[in-house]
Amino acid sequence: MTNESGTRVFVFETTHHAMWAEDVARERAIPVELVPAPPDGGAKCGVALQTPAHRVDELTEALDSERILYRVLHG
Repeated sequence: MTNESGTRVFVFETTHHAMWAEDVARERAIPVELVPAPPDGGAKCGVALQTPAHRVDELTEALDSERILYRVLHG
């Protein structure tokens, strides 16, 4: 989801995937923040990761390389 601050939200099927994704992002110095999953985002887990919009490609590549299942919400 794009918001006023220029960020995107990544949602996950499980909390395990969200926490794993956070670890992967931090290991690669990609700034992320753990946030509540948006109620309209269709996530099965209650947490999501928020990252600056200009880092989305970098984070998707990192998560794909680890085979972490996610969805990026678009506003």
